[in-house]
Amino acid sequence: MPGSPHIVSDVMTRAVATVGRDAAFKDIVRTMQDRKVSALPVVDGGQRVVGIVSEADLLPKEEFRDSDPDRYTQLRRLSDLAKAGSVTADELMTAPALTVRADATLAQAARTMARARVKRLPVVDEAGRLEGVVSRADLLKVFLRGDEDIAEEVRREVVAYLFPGPGSAVRVEVRDGVVRLVGRVRDTSLVPVAARLVRAVEGVVDVEFQV
Repeated sequence: MPGSPHIVSDVMTRAVATVGRDAAFKDIVRTMQDRKVSALPVVDGGQRVVGIVSEADLLPKEEFRDSDPDRYTQLRRLSDLAKAGSVTADELMTAPALTVRADATLAQAARTMARARVKRLPVVDEAGRLEGVVSRADLLKVFLRGDEDIAEEVRREVVAYLFPGPGSAVRVEVRDGVVRLVGRVRDTSLVPVAARLVRAVEGVVDVEFQV
């Protein structure tokens, strides 16, 4: 079956704010505020991503600023207490950074984000150099795809592949991303297969059948 899903490089943000390992705490906060982001890739001199510093990494400094945690809290929040005393990106960052390649599919990027419970991923090349950032919002851009564009891909990549004529006559209708296949098919056992393939088309919200 020809065709390929959209990939990370189609939707990622290429102009990315970064900090170096020696960036100071206040400089990190200032950069986040100026660029309106909640996390920054930390890069070395060769623009290779070595970690991520996020708001969550910075907050322990405020949380523990005027407190004297008990022994239980010290043991349970050892990492946060260490970050509360940190002053540079190298000390604050989460490392190694979870990253994704530019040629990864949007589904692969979405699964990585969901499993790690992160909102964005640095996009790197084969050497680990930063190429961009992909966020949850970037992945949702596929649902802005036009209905006719989706319908054309479903006709070309699914219907023509599974239900070629003359024994089958299937019409494709799409409204607000919901695909409806209407018509006659010779082998109804292919309907579940068609459903899976249609749902894999970028921008499809759901699929319905009247066959």
